[in-house]
Amino acid sequence: MSEFVEEGIELSFYDSVASIGKLNWERVFRDDNPFTQFEFLSALEQSLSVCSKAGWRPQHLVISSVNQVVAILPCYEKTHSWGEYVFDWAWAEAYERNGLEYYPKLVASVPFTPVSGQRIGMIESISDANRESILNRICYFLNQTVTQKQFSSWHCLFLPKKDFHHLSHLTIARLGTQFHWQNKSYTNFDDFLNQLVSRKRKSIKKERKAVEYLNYDFIDGDKATADQWQGVIHCYQQTYLKRSGHTGYLNADFFHQIASSMGKQIRLLIVTNESGNLIASALYFISASHLYGRYWGCLQEVDGLHFETCYYRGIEYAIDNGLKIFDAGAQGEHKVARGFEPVETYSNHEVAHPEFRRAIHDYCQQEQIHIKQYMQQVSEKLPFKS
Repeated sequence: MSEFVEEGIELSFYDSVASIGKLNWERVFRDDNPFTQFEFLSALEQSLSVCSKAGWRPQHLVISSVNQVVAILPCYEKTHSWGEYVFDWAWAEAYERNGLEYYPKLVASVPFTPVSGQRIGMIESISDANRESILNRICYFLNQTVTQKQFSSWHCLFLPKKDFHHLSHLTIARLGTQFHWQNKSYTNFDDFLNQLVSRKRKSIKKERKAVEYLNYDFIDGDKATADQWQGVIHCYQQTYLKRSGHTGYLNADFFHQIASSMGKQIRLLIVTNESGNLIASALYFISASHLYGRYWGCLQEVDGLHFETCYYRGIEYAIDNGLKIFDAGAQGEHKVARGFEPVETYSNHEVAHPEFRRAIHDYCQQEQIHIKQYMQQVSEKLPFKS
């Protein structure tokens, strides 16, 4: 554990969420976003889905004052760029071409999870002025750490707009985009469809009709059987194996742990055929306002099944349960025709090498222009009636 002390504020790295403690964690991450909860990040570490061997060495930054934890930044020492979803492969390749080491780097994020939310949790009583002071200290401390420990850079991914704007005065700002479905007080799925132009409405109905012979069951995670959980794991692993040659970033132990510790915030969508045999599944997480679609997998290829399982059933669930936003995962322009709208995502970066910093800063500024143009162009393709 390394530390930096100045004016009563102490900044320290911890090598696990367990060493920080659940009570300290819950004091600073107070919302119900499932992916910054102690249980989710702890399951990643306890299952060894996240560890040094996997290229994700926990280095959580804890900010304390008078022996009280006031802020936490979940952070990892990375030896690759897999599982981040804010792509910097070109930066790493440029370093390599110039005989420089890009890895290791420091990344503040939720591993394998491109979901926006709190990245810097702070206690409720902190004033806006003190919040800005802590953000400044975090930047300074991480800059010092990068220099002293010979990291190439540090990165904070998918953070809220407010924190992004403050850090953008101190770091390189980068925009991205995802596609989220927004519940505009729809009463049911047909009500949503009726807001679409005729051609798109007919296309969705046709897609759904093609797979309506299958059975779709949402099951609360804390009520699902061991066999149902095992079915989800099997679908996830088989799909990754077919696509990537490995069984996925997340191992079976991770799923068993979140089944035990987070079941109330999880929904299993189980898809079976007429004989009752499992053919596909998806895992959904919920908060008070959001539905998050994750970890799709199938054992049998069926045209349209992915759209039904990962999009349409999620939209129905969000409407039926009064959830405002459905985040079905990263990228996917094909979501636009199904009513998913482009939204900005935010990340901040700091690079130690001065010449590369200038080049990356200029690249990100140009990229912002293209991202905003792209979002405008995509918005013009949305299927809603004028």
